[in-house]
Amino acid sequence: MSVENGKKIFVRSCSQCHTVEAGGKHKTGPNLHGLFGRSTGQAAGFQYTDANKSKGIIWGEDTLDTYLINPKKYIPGTKMVFAGLKKEKERKDLIAYLKDATS
Repeated sequence: MSVENGKKIFVRSCSQCHTVEAGGKHKTGPNLHGLFGRSTGQAAGFQYTDANKSKGIIWGEDTLDTYLINPKKYIPGTKMVFAGLKKEKERKDLIAYLKDATS
């Protein structure tokens, strides 16, 4: 897993809608700081869909990996428009970056 490659993937695929730093602003998507260990739909101050709020899972490496394959399939009704990352290595690298950048 490469945190550096994960950062490149984040900048390319995620940063237009998400921030990662503590106190970062919400964009189209929520700020991701504190993501790991948090329940779906729980970032303070972000307006989530009912689907996100009621999914009821805790974000971890395993749940995030499954989600990133196809977000709309994992949480039907989400407003996230990202199509997903099909390559396992890209998902693992992105997750390594997110663990580092959001904690």
